[in-house]
Amino acid sequence: MSIEIKIPPVGESISSGVGSGWQKKSGDIVDAGEALFTLETEKVSTEIVAEKSGVLETKAAEGQEVKIGEVVATIDDSKSAPEERKTEKPPEKKKEPDAEKRRVEEKERKTPPEKEESLSPAVRRILEEEHLEAGKISGTGKGGRLTKGDALTAVQEQKPVGKTVSSHPSAAEDREAQPETDRFIRRKMSPLRRKIAAQLVMAQQTAAILTTFNECDMSAVQEMRAKSQDAFTKKNGIKLGLMSFFIKAAVEALKAVPVVNGRIEDDDFIQNNFYDIGVAVGTERGLVVPIVRDADKKSFAELELDIAGYAVKSREGKLKIEDLQGGTFTISNGGVYGSLLSTPILNPPQSGILGMHKIMPRPVAVEGKVEVRPMMYLALSYDHRAIDGKEAVTFLIKVKECIEEPKKLPLDF
Repeated sequence: MSIEIKIPPVGESISSGVGSGWQKKSGDIVDAGEALFTLETEKVSTEIVAEKSGVLETKAAEGQEVKIGEVVATIDDSKSAPEERKTEKPPEKKKEPDAEKRRVEEKERKTPPEKEESLSPAVRRILEEEHLEAGKISGTGKGGRLTKGDALTAVQEQKPVGKTVSSHPSAAEDREAQPETDRFIRRKMSPLRRKIAAQLVMAQQTAAILTTFNECDMSAVQEMRAKSQDAFTKKNGIKLGLMSFFIKAAVEALKAVPVVNGRIEDDDFIQNNFYDIGVAVGTERGLVVPIVRDADKKSFAELELDIAGYAVKSREGKLKIEDLQGGTFTISNGGVYGSLLSTPILNPPQSGILGMHKIMPRPVAVEGKVEVRPMMYLALSYDHRAIDGKEAVTFLIKVKECIEEPKKLPLDF
């Protein structure tokens, strides 16, 4: 009996995705619950698994765009694994080497070795695709070398009358003739990357984004982490990081300056009285912002567990739509990549985003003396349509105070 593998619904506004990372091929034996491929959509990446054990037959190619509900594979649970592996796999291994060997032998017969060595990758590709012999084409390049124009002229001469090929190829022809390994690589953007690009452009075009900066001394937080780390790790099974301190500090600042926790919707301003903080996470597929729900009600341990859990799900492509929806404010830590200073872009429809940066030892004035302290630049980007400069600066100073004097935070180690 064959079981159809269909693309499942992954969100109200999502109608299609791209099937990538196929872990199994047609003819492979799969077990129930085993991962088959990753569905990349404009918001999340979802792993599609086998519902039953059996022999897989794929119907969608790697990188193909597929619609929600479309059948992309079938699993035949009536076939046995040993028989399939014996009958299907050996022929596949024999075909490719033989075909490759024949192709090489044929090319060696047609093209003199010295002329073959002088061919550029682009010319070689045209000759192979059009089944032309290099020895029968006159080269106009230096030393009689074949150029791309020579190859395209030869193609033109062998095509039917009425269909012409320019010796100066168009951009489209040049892209076709140019191999990926030569000067550049062309590939389609993933749905997630396209969505990120659209969101960033939309944020720049629809909001009056302004950034204000400050710096904070990380000495107190580093000292507190060092003293509490062993006990915290032993008690909670996870390390005490920096992000939980900044989430706590941001919540305190949002309570002090509530307007930063709101958003503009048409002609209205929506004031949020809850604190769902987005934490930007960089992945191979792009930047995603999972939401830490009710951050004001969670302990340091709960915050760290949420952050760690989202980081794992992001890397494995297992984030769900609901993990990314509904945030009221975002924190982005460019410091993990070495960024010293940046101007983060808003995460629409939010009105504010806090940028953390690399901790650097710098000389600062402390009570009239110059001391070297671990310092971090902070950046708050905000929508100036909703938030005035005074409110933005007040918010950032509040974050600075909470980090430099962490005892002001609700500590619950």
